[in-house]
Parts: sequence; C-alpha cells; structure tokens
Amino acid sequence: MRTILFLLQKEFLQIFRNKVMLRLMFVLPVVQLIVLVNAANMDMKNIRITIVDADKSSMSQRLIQDLDASPFFEVGVLVPTKADAIDLIKRNKTDVVLYIPYMLQHDSQLSHKPSVQIIADAVDATRAQLAYGYLSGIVRRLSLQWQVADVTMLQLSKIQVVSSFWFNPELNFKYYMLPGILVILVTIIGLFLSSMNLVREKEVGTAEQMNVTPVKKYQFIIGKLVPFLVIGIIELALGLIIGHLLYNIPFDGSIAVLFSFTTLYLLAILGLGLLLSSRSETQQQVMLLSYFFLLIFVMMSGVFTAVENMPLWAQKLNYLNPLYYFMNVIRGVLLKGSGFMDLWPEFVSISAYAIGSLSLAIWSYRKTS
Repeated sequence: MRTILFLLQKEFLQIFRNKVMLRLMFVLPVVQLIVLVNAANMDMKNIRITIVDADKSSMSQRLIQDLDASPFFEVGVLVPTKADAIDLIKRNKTDVVLYIPYMLQHDSQLSHKPSVQIIADAVDATRAQLAYGYLSGIVRRLSLQWQVADVTMLQLSKIQVVSSFWFNPELNFKYYMLPGILVILVTIIGLFLSSMNLVREKEVGTAEQMNVTPVKKYQFIIGKLVPFLVIGIIELALGLIIGHLLYNIPFDGSIAVLFSFTTLYLLAILGLGLLLSSRSETQQQVMLLSYFFLLIFVMMSGVFTAVENMPLWAQKLNYLNPLYYFMNVIRGVLLKGSGFMDLWPEFVSISAYAIGSLSLAIWSYRKTS
C-alpha cells in the first residue's frame, strides 16, 4: 500500500508539473462546454424561404403573413415562377421554396383537396427535414383554420389539444447536448491522456527504469490509472457545475448513481487506454489509435443522431460502445431522474466492459523485474 501511495504521489506531481496537460484537463473542457453547447444546436431559425404565389388570394396572403411572422423562416422576395425559385436554390440564395398553385382557395372552399408544393435544398438533409416539418405544420394549421371558418352553419365540437413535453418542457436543445458533450470530454481525459502518459514514459526511458524495480505490475498499473480516474470524476463535477450555472441544466436524479457509473465507465476507458498504450511505442501511434476508437464511439453513441434511427447491425454493434451506455445514464439521471433500478442493465454492461478491458490491458502489459 505504501508503494502505491508513493507511485500516486509521483504521478500527480508529474501531471501538475506539465502545464500543457493542465490546460488540456481544466481550461479546454470549460471552453468547449461554453462554445460547443451553443454551437451544436439542431434548432433551425432564419430558414430562407422563397414563395411563388400563383393564387394571389386572401388565403395565400394569410399563409405568407404566417410565414413572415414565424421565427423559423426569413421570407425573401416573391418570385413569379417556379423555375425562378428553383434557380435561387441552385445558386444557394434560398433554402426552401413554397409553391402556391392557382385556385388554391377555390379548391379549399369547394371541399376539394387543395395542395401546395414544398421544394427544399437537401444538401443539408437535417436542415431540409426540419424546414419541411416547420413549413408543413404552418400550412396544415392554416388549412384547418380556413375549413373551420368556412363551415359556419355546422355545429362543430371544439377539440382542444394540450401538449405536454416530459423531462424537457421547454424543448431546450442545450439540455440534450450538454450531457453528451460532457461524456465526450470525460472520455478524452480517460482515453487520450492516460494512454499518452504511459507512452511518453516509454519515449523518455523512465518506463524501462520502472520495469527493473521491485514494483509489482498491479502497483504500477494502479499508480498509472487512479490519477486519471480522479481527474475524470473532477472533470465531470466541473462540467455539471458549469452546466447548472450557465445553462440551468436540471439534475433530477441521484448524484451517487451518476458518479458510481462514471467510476465504472472510467475504469473501462482507462483499461482501453492502457491496452492501446501497451501496444504503441510513440505518442503519435497511440494518438491515432485513440482517435480511431473515439471517433467510432462518438458517432455511434447517440450524441448527434438517435441510435434507434441507425441500421439494425449498428444498433447491435453499439453493445460494444461504452459511450452508448454513458449517454443513456447521464441523460436519464439529469433529465428523467432515473435511479439505479432504471439503469441496472447499463451498470451490468459497463461493469463487464471494465472487467474485460482491464483484464486485457493487464495481460498485454509486459513488466520484467
């Protein structure tokens, strides 16, 4: 035990003497939380829309007014033909075109099926889908209002629809993004810095000096992993404080559940980092390997796209992705108030992952004394 304490003291001193690593651990995450949470926002505003009004009726004018009043759309100059509007899309002067055909109001009054055409620039598929959804909702709402206004002789029962959004009533996208970005930052601490720390000692020769000492393998590994485990937990706490102060992120669950899972998660990631570092000889090698795994983990974790929308093979492959479990846990604890009984499958999975990665890392690390 005394040997382990000396090794921990040595590692903490080495970490805090490295000014670059200190900035990476504490300054960079703060900047990223401030910048990325505001930048990574799927809410679309000021979507440029061009309207072709071939009907020129009171109904079409009402539709144009509703679009102009919407916070999502920026109505540009009206063009006379559909060809002109499509040309604006080709020249990247507009994002979506609304074509209002002739006799739209007439067909609506005769109980025909009036229709409008929406043409969206789908180079950015997400923006196109959201613009289509916003625009379809406005057109549908106006159509219903117009039909109810015309049928004045019928006794229509009024149906009131009340929407209730659980766990994020204001639909604040920052509540969704901040936990995901925080998971990525904690992963970077556990994967990149821990693996590079060991490889750097290989490069300068201190690893070989440690190998010929009486220090046991398990003592050496504990001394290498525990400092980054502590730093990762501090990183999470710092991120939660920033999220609460700057973005008023709710914390409806148990802090013990979240930090217990974080400890298991960091053990799994630290084991992976140790495994990569034991197979690398230079910092460039381990950085490329770490980046390879981190990129796959992040893109498949559900931080940007829902896992349910992925192909079935990708969903099954996510069982090997530790970020997938952490994303579910941190969002469940913060936003839903989930407890241990709600998250026990994630606890079991990450525990198995931690045991597996640490066992492989210890087995692959060669120490001769």
